[in-house]
Amino acid sequence: MSAGSPTITPGSPPAAPPSNTVPPCREYDGTGPFPAEEPSAPRDHGERLYVTVTALIVVAPFLALGLACWLLWGRLVHPADIVLGLVLYTVTGLGVTVGFHRGLTHGGYRAVRPLRVALAVAGSMSFQGDVIGWVATHRRHHAFTDRPGDPHSPYRYGTHLRGQLRGLLHAHIGWLFRSNHTPPARYAPDLLADRDIRAVSRAFPALCLLTLALPFGLGWAIGGTWTHALTALLWAGLVRIALLHHVTWSVNSLCHVIGHRPFRTRRHDRATNLWPLALLSFGESWHNLHHADPTSARHGVDRGQLDPSAAVIRAFELIGWVSDVRWPTPERVTARRL
Repeated sequence: MSAGSPTITPGSPPAAPPSNTVPPCREYDGTGPFPAEEPSAPRDHGERLYVTVTALIVVAPFLALGLACWLLWGRLVHPADIVLGLVLYTVTGLGVTVGFHRGLTHGGYRAVRPLRVALAVAGSMSFQGDVIGWVATHRRHHAFTDRPGDPHSPYRYGTHLRGQLRGLLHAHIGWLFRSNHTPPARYAPDLLADRDIRAVSRAFPALCLLTLALPFGLGWAIGGTWTHALTALLWAGLVRIALLHHVTWSVNSLCHVIGHRPFRTRRHDRATNLWPLALLSFGESWHNLHHADPTSARHGVDRGQLDPSAAVIRAFELIGWVSDVRWPTPERVTARRL
């Protein structure tokens, strides 16, 4: 653990990082653009490679979505492609929401070791970055939500129309291409100290290959032809990744601009509940309650709010694979309600 890093115990929320990790926030009034950052040094070869790989990860699945639409117009899709896509979307999506987010980032429960590692592997197969980098970035987002220091706030360029539109693009996808590194030693020292999680993090490139090889191989095994293998790769691989990407990024962007805010959050924090994304995001779009009570294992707390991630955590709890679950109590929910 590096000097000045927050102390994080398993099952506990991460401590807020020291304020000197970002520009002073006293100049920010909540409506104007974020104070200008100091100019960054020219990108070296490693940073240019990072941007190139990021562009490939972002653009390739999106192009595949366009290709898939064209192929669908020609009826070139098989039932196995859809089934494989749904299964892999569910497994990798829950790896992000239950594993990366509610478990590793916020300590909403304590998982047995094999499940903890399995969820980290599943989340890594979503193509959203290595597990330690993902957790560090999200903890930083919570430490500085919608104010200077937030890596993907839609309010970065102000609250006027032009700034808001630019901010939505930044929060959705633009932040991925900025040279704005989040140091894991400061934001995720607990994961850096975890040998198994470090191994999963190092295996991220191989897991990206695996998440594409699986649908290709299964498509070949089920259909027995190159055509079946390639359409499975397209639909259950690239299109599935693109859809999950944009659902996750929509929580970063839309769920801070559009929707309802029934719960009290910190100053400047504008996290909202956006019901149309609830099922696709496995309950993550009940984002207002999450920011009001980040360690809660359930985000959808009101009647009719579907939260599949919470249901999965409950199932794991019933069979003894997780414990110390931080379920919301009526008193905590009432105390945070506006």
